[in-house]
Amino acid sequence: MHKLRKFSSGIIVSLVVFFGLLMLPRLVAHAATLTTGSLSISDSRPSTASVTYTATFRNVSNSAIKCIQMQFDTQSDGAGSAPTGMVTSGATYNAAGSDYVPDVQSWTAASSTAGLVKITNATGETAAGGTGIVVLTGITNGSTAETSYFMILTTFTDDACTGGNEVDTGTVKFIYTTGQLVSLTIDPSLTFTVDAVADTETVNGEDLTITTTDGTIPFTGVTVSANGVGAHLLTVNTNAGGGYTVYTRYTAALTNVASDTITDHTGTNAQPSSFPSVGTEAFGYTTTDTTLTATGDGADRFTTPANQWAAFTTGNLEVAYSAGPVSNEETTIGYQVGVAGATEAGVYNTTIILTATPTY
Repeated sequence: MHKLRKFSSGIIVSLVVFFGLLMLPRLVAHAATLTTGSLSISDSRPSTASVTYTATFRNVSNSAIKCIQMQFDTQSDGAGSAPTGMVTSGATYNAAGSDYVPDVQSWTAASSTAGLVKITNATGETAAGGTGIVVLTGITNGSTAETSYFMILTTFTDDACTGGNEVDTGTVKFIYTTGQLVSLTIDPSLTFTVDAVADTETVNGEDLTITTTDGTIPFTGVTVSANGVGAHLLTVNTNAGGGYTVYTRYTAALTNVASDTITDHTGTNAQPSSFPSVGTEAFGYTTTDTTLTATGDGADRFTTPANQWAAFTTGNLEVAYSAGPVSNEETTIGYQVGVAGATEAGVYNTTIILTATPTY
C-alpha cells in the first residue's frame, strides 16, 4: 500500500522521525512479572527536554502498593547507569493519562537520582489490576542516539521503595533516534523507514512537483499559480500482535523570520477535505492508507472521495495503521502548500515528525 503528500515554494522543511519501544520481561525476587509492556516516548530525539514517557503493562497484581518506581538504565537488570545526559529531576506524575492506581492525584513523583523516579503515596492504594498505565512528563532525554536502554517498572508495598518489598516488575527496551530510520532488532521487532519520493510520482492522484530528500522537503517553484507538492514513502515491518500506528505532527506552523505563517488547510484528520485551488494560502498533508482507524469520515477518509487533505497540528495525527503484524507495508504521505498574492515573502520553516508505535 502506498501513500503520498505535498508542499510549496521557498519553503524548506526538515523531517525528523523517532520512536522508542520494546519489551523484555525480567524477574525481581518475590515480584510478579508484568507482561505485554510498551514505552511510548512523545519525542525521542536525543537531549530533547519536556518529554512525556508513557509505560503500559498488563498482568498488574490487584495488591496494595505505596511506591511505583521507574528506573532508566543501560542494563536490563538495573545494574548499569542512567542514559548519559538524561535528566529526571523535573519529572512529574501525569494524573490525566495514568490509571495504575485508582486515586492517581494522591501520588507524587520525585527523583533525587538521575534515571530513577519514585512515585509514592504514604497511605497506599490497591492497584487497579489488569492493564496499568504510568505517565511521566518533564523528562530530558539522554544524549546518545541509536543505543539500547531499558526502563524497569517496579511496585513496592512501602513508600521507601525498599528491595525485598516488590510486588510487580517489568522491563521495556527503548532507543533515542535522530534519523529517519528506526530499527529495533529484538523480539518483538520493529523496522520503520522513511524514503524520498521523486517528482515523477503522484500521491492520491496529485502530481508531485518536488523530489524529497533524506530528511528534507525542499519546496521550490511555489507561486500563486503553482502549488508545491512532495511526499515520503513509509515502510513498516513488525511482528506486534496488535499491529502499529504511524503518527505525524509538526513543531509549529510554517513560519518565516518575520514571524509570518502559512495558513493551515481547513480539513482535519477525522474529516479531511479537498485542497483549495492555486492562489489560496494553505498547508496540509494526505495519506494513501485506506485502512486507518474507523473514525470521523471512515478508514478510507483520505482516499474516498479521492485526494483529501488535512491540516498539521502539534499533536500526533494518524497517517498509517494496521491491526496486526505486517511485512514491508508501505504508505505514502503527501505534503502540499499553496500561497496567495498577499503571502509575505521569506523562507518558511517547520519540522515534521513521524512516529511509528507498535502494539505488542
